[in-house]
Amino acid sequence: MPEIPVDRKTLSDKPSEAPLTILYRDEHIVVIDKPHDLLVHRSEIDRHETRFAIQILRDQIGQRVWPAHRLDRATSGVLLFGLNPEMMRCLGQQFEAGTVEKRYLAVVRGHPPASGEIDHPLSRQRDDYEFQGERSSQEAQPALTQFHTLAQIELPVAVDRYPSSRYALVELTPVTGRRHQIRRHLKHIAHPIIGDTTYGKGKHNRYFWETLHCRRLLLACTQMRFKHPVSNQLMTVDAQPSGDFAELLKRFGWSSA
Repeated sequence: MPEIPVDRKTLSDKPSEAPLTILYRDEHIVVIDKPHDLLVHRSEIDRHETRFAIQILRDQIGQRVWPAHRLDRATSGVLLFGLNPEMMRCLGQQFEAGTVEKRYLAVVRGHPPASGEIDHPLSRQRDDYEFQGERSSQEAQPALTQFHTLAQIELPVAVDRYPSSRYALVELTPVTGRRHQIRRHLKHIAHPIIGDTTYGKGKHNRYFWETLHCRRLLLACTQMRFKHPVSNQLMTVDAQPSGDFAELLKRFGWSSA
């Protein structure tokens, strides 16, 4: 089945506010490159926040949008919306069935193996929009993440207890979709993501923040493959790292391709 070519374009009717980058749009769906540190929608945890991807995108394109999946506030990259509830439902079914392919890039501490799988069950965690009073099972659920190490570097800096510090660029494909799966799995194999204040290493995070001036979680969804909910054609949407993430890759001489 042929793939639909996807063109990157930016639309905005609010010149005073930085527009969201629109990766693809038609009359049924819209896909954006979500910046890091932007919530998808209002949550109980971050009640003080006033900016959300849903509202910004709605104002930008002049119509309501419905997110088809989640993407953590600190994670940047491909985010898919339906332009009506039926499209959201159709797309959501693909995520639930595990037929959507997602590719992530992360910068991690240490030098992981060249490739491998992390097959480690994870207990359920509530999404930010769930009320904390809701009951949920704490039983561990199957979780599988595949990874490939794309590049490595060793810096002559004693960030922790060793005289030098190792880091790697890793491509990850989550086979299942548990909350914080990639972040928790990388912590499990002792290669936490740089900038992860929940599952990472504080000394390495501070080194990147204070010395390398990279103040974000170095995790991005860079590719998503799914079937269009109306045409049923296979689509591939890409979003390369930008901002601090892209500058760091350049500084280390790494390519995200």
